[in-house]
Amino acid sequence: MVSRRGSSAGPDPVALIEIDLYGELMIAATGAAEERLSPDRIDEVLRVVRSRRPGASGDGDV
Repeated sequence: MVSRRGSSAGPDPVALIEIDLYGELMIAATGAAEERLSPDRIDEVLRVVRSRRPGASGDGDV
C-alpha cells in the first residue's frame, strides 16, 4: 500500500492511479507485435485526449 509521506491517512490516490496506468502499459507492451509501443498507442492505452487550442485552424493541428 502506498501512503503519503508523514501521513497515515491511507493510500495516495494519485500514486494508485499511476500504478494502474503503468500496469496498463505493461499489458499493452506484452501483447504488442512490435518491439516498442508507438506514441499513438501509448496515448490510446493511457486514454490521452488531445484537445484543440483556442483559435486553432480546422486542419487537424493539435
